[in-house]
Amino acid sequence: MERAVATSRQRSTKRWLFFEGILGDRTTHLLEALDGVGYVTTGMSFLAVSIVLFVRAWYVFAIAVGSDAVLAVLGLVHDLLLVIILLELFRTTINFLKTKVITLEPFLYICVIASTRRILTTGAQISYMDELTDLVFNRYLMDLGANVLVVVALIIAVYVSRRASLPAVTEGAETAQVTDRMGERAESRPQETDGQLDRFKKEYA
Repeated sequence: MERAVATSRQRSTKRWLFFEGILGDRTTHLLEALDGVGYVTTGMSFLAVSIVLFVRAWYVFAIAVGSDAVLAVLGLVHDLLLVIILLELFRTTINFLKTKVITLEPFLYICVIASTRRILTTGAQISYMDELTDLVFNRYLMDLGANVLVVVALIIAVYVSRRASLPAVTEGAETAQVTDRMGERAESRPQETDGQLDRFKKEYA
């Protein structure tokens, strides 16, 4: 049994050594550069699509507002919320390129906006239906309740995420303050030593 385990470990080690021989520093840097290019192009795509949707939303609103203002406004809000979602994804991509860290909070905001958008869309559809049956109305209430619960849960998750990030920020600030104080003390010590030496020379001159 021990021999089998040792043999399997040797095989896995040889495999990793083989991949390390292929994936050198140049290959790793090339893959990281391609990864960055992918994030940049994805972010620019989010921005371009959001601009197109923004222009289209106002164009459709300008055409439809004369016939039915309420429906046109609901459609405009629906499209603008989608634009906000795309812009949040764009901002998340920018933050990742700056910090190389993906945070959870922007995705929670996106989910809250998506759920709100779903609530508005479903409400608009129900209000403009010609024949509203009990089955459709019950489905609408269930969908509305589920989305409201999702929004409440996501808001709680945002609150918990912020509360969890506050100790880390406070600890970092305290560490920086301690480091600054130690640096000030280290700078003041040579000055005190020089002052003592000058006094000693004056006394015994």
